[in-house]
Amino acid sequence: MTDQPDPADGPVDGSPVGSDPDAGIEVRAAGGILWRRAEAGGVEVLVVHRPRYDDWSFAKGKCEPGESFAETAEREVLEETGFSVAFGPALDEVHYHDHKGRSKQVRYWAMTVVSGRFTPNDEVDEARWVSVDEAEALVSYAHDAALLSGLLRAI
Repeated sequence: MTDQPDPADGPVDGSPVGSDPDAGIEVRAAGGILWRRAEAGGVEVLVVHRPRYDDWSFAKGKCEPGESFAETAEREVLEETGFSVAFGPALDEVHYHDHKGRSKQVRYWAMTVVSGRFTPNDEVDEARWVSVDEAEALVSYAHDAALLSGLLRAI
């Protein structure tokens, strides 16, 4: 894991924008951390590799006009991973400025797989089920690794 900025999203700002977390937000995005119980015990999460940036992250993407955060999360996870999901608890929101300097808000949910199968695509060429510790070491950005402790508290 590096503390380098995500080329698609930019560095973590670390603080909400203004007193209203939604004030001034230009880019809204959502995604999920897919998780399952490992056969040997513990929890595994799905990490995805984005060839465009050569990085490892969690499935997420920008909201389309008129789309809710939950609708975005469900759509993006399906598009990037091929999995239909069941929503679990909401996880921590992430606020930062993207690579274009725009304020960005990303909402995440814990999710479990209902059906589907991963097929490599233009956005994601590899997906791996790994332990939480492995995910923390594998993801490319500190803001992704920070989500994992919230996931473990929530499930």
